[in-house]
Amino acid sequence: MDITALDTPALVVDLDVLARNIDGMAAYCKQLDIPLRVHAKTHKVPEIAKLQIAAGSQGITCQKLGEAEAMVDAEIDDILIPYNIVGIPKLKRLTALLKRARITVALDSKETATGLSQQASADGCVVPVILELDTGGGRCGVGSPQEAQHLARTVMKMPGLDFRGIMTYPSNPRAKPFLDETVARLTRDGIPVNVISGGGTGAEKFSKELGCTETRSGSYVYEGMTRVGNSEMLHPRRCALRVIVTVVSTPTPDRIIVDGGQKTFASYPPTPYGHIIEHSDAKIYGMSVEHGHVDVSGCSHRFRVGERLSVIPLHQGMTSNLHDELAAVRADTVEAIWRIAGRGKIK
Repeated sequence: MDITALDTPALVVDLDVLARNIDGMAAYCKQLDIPLRVHAKTHKVPEIAKLQIAAGSQGITCQKLGEAEAMVDAEIDDILIPYNIVGIPKLKRLTALLKRARITVALDSKETATGLSQQASADGCVVPVILELDTGGGRCGVGSPQEAQHLARTVMKMPGLDFRGIMTYPSNPRAKPFLDETVARLTRDGIPVNVISGGGTGAEKFSKELGCTETRSGSYVYEGMTRVGNSEMLHPRRCALRVIVTVVSTPTPDRIIVDGGQKTFASYPPTPYGHIIEHSDAKIYGMSVEHGHVDVSGCSHRFRVGERLSVIPLHQGMTSNLHDELAAVRADTVEAIWRIAGRGKIK
């Protein structure tokens, strides 16, 4: 169909920009000689994950178990979940998933390891695990090489667990002493470190310099090779995602209202909330639940009710999580409608 046939608000992806971003990151990691494991949490679309794998990714990363289940349902079978899996319901889902695909999970505590071990033993399976290190992210992860060594020794004794290595986020120069000492300590103990997983879009070179065996990058698929930091970086040649909206009101000469608000774009500061491709001087200065408030005082164009606008959202991952479908578009033709299978899979 023609893109004008889409009802609004409509989430669309420019296939040419998408391909450029996918191929660009694959080529960059090949040049660096570091394997890429793409992060699917930005797009949550199996069809896009398969394009990334076809371009050279050795597998995918899913932040939550529900995302991984959606990807396995689409026959993707090599997945890292860099997240602590805690609680019987999730552990049972994990062991069920292990019967269908290769799933590796992260942990950073004896408590998490114990839960994984007990459920794996009960269900007759083995869980591949990696140990997360806090090398400056201030999120999850053990806080020192000594703690990493102690926990790794404990994990090695637990039934049902296959210790594979370590991970860090984000990859940065400050992480090197931590990683080097951790690897040295584990190696002296005879503990295998087959995986050193680094991460962060834009940190691929750091991952290589740290000695990582893979780098996890995700937002590049929609945003280009470096993270989008503000609305001035939103450009149609680098950002693949758009939201097509319709002008539903022109209450004053300086203000229009479009049919996409917080439930379309997400309420995410700073403003403006996105880049309007057709009129770059128009600024989305605010949003209510179902309305986008646009300042058009800097535009010479006279807007009318029913006019359609294309907006690159400021936070493309959060925006995509609010939609059920993604229209794959080339020029002005809709080539496919993809279900955002991982949308809302926060458990």
